[in-house]
Amino acid sequence: MAAVTRIRSRTVSLPATNIDTDQIIPARFLTATSKAGFGKHLFADWRYDPQGNPRPDFVLNRPEAAGCRILVAGRNIGCGSSREHAPWALQDFGFDAVVSTEFADIFRTNCLKNGLLPVLLDESTHEWLLAHPGVEVDIDVEHTTLTLPDGAAVGFPVEAFAKYCLVNGVDELGFLLSKDAAISRYEQNHGKVPG
Repeated sequence: MAAVTRIRSRTVSLPATNIDTDQIIPARFLTATSKAGFGKHLFADWRYDPQGNPRPDFVLNRPEAAGCRILVAGRNIGCGSSREHAPWALQDFGFDAVVSTEFADIFRTNCLKNGLLPVLLDESTHEWLLAHPGVEVDIDVEHTTLTLPDGAAVGFPVEAFAKYCLVNGVDELGFLLSKDAAISRYEQNHGKVPG
């Protein structure tokens, strides 16, 4: 997992509320277990017509969305099923962070475990960002702040262990493996735990 310390990007706004994981990545595309390739199916039922042609009016198909690494979504993104493919699709499309006022718990956890930053903001800041798509913001993961174009910094919560993993580019398994020497020393000094 790549370290996530700072994200500076323009935003793209998707103000829909209650965006469930089947809308993020429809179930018919869940045929692989590797993380690559899901971005082309991100919001497939919204991005493409029944013939598979891009809908020009959908926000992610517009030229101004190209290169945006921060998605500002409506309230309660990631509800529904617990599929880990949803953050995979968002990342594979090019997003490094998702901003909202509410995240489904399992979706938020899956984002953090995969290096996609969920930024939980207050209502007024969130409303301003939704109303001003394309603004450039700066997200500092270590200090858990999002800085707006006027220089105002707004804080957001990230649990300490999740922040450590993001900033150091390590997932939970990688963290445990990094402690192998300490675990071995403990076992040598205290004996093996009965199984």
